[in-house]
Amino acid sequence: MTHEEKRAWIIAAVTVATYATYLTVVLGRATNSPLADVSYVSAMLWAVGASIVASIVLSIVVSITAPREASRRDQRDKEIHRFGEYVGQSFVVIGGVAALAMSLAELDHFWIANAIYAGFTLSAVLGCVAKIAAYRWGFQPW
Repeated sequence: MTHEEKRAWIIAAVTVATYATYLTVVLGRATNSPLADVSYVSAMLWAVGASIVASIVLSIVVSITAPREASRRDQRDKEIHRFGEYVGQSFVVIGGVAALAMSLAELDHFWIANAIYAGFTLSAVLGCVAKIAAYRWGFQPW
């Protein structure tokens, strides 16, 4: 398994774990009140921060365990990375458009912020899944 594939696995796992934790915390706070009234900002900031820090730390640990492999990146790795980023970016756009539509409809900040966060999360996961699939089952650039 290449270093880039390991990084894709790390980012996918960390992203799913932190988003699931965020949803658990926010939904747990909404026992007797409407979801839009729940305090979500601190949980979202912690989830985003934890995701970034965990991804960096785990990538460093993987690089330390195989230092020679960490610096190697061939043309195929570059093309797979670019492919995964292109695939994942679609959800950033979808999340942005959804947030714009929600703000034009004057919905609560809760829904707008969560649409953007969901877009970023889906972007990261879908991009990583595309990279992993390309490494596992082959990649044919067009």
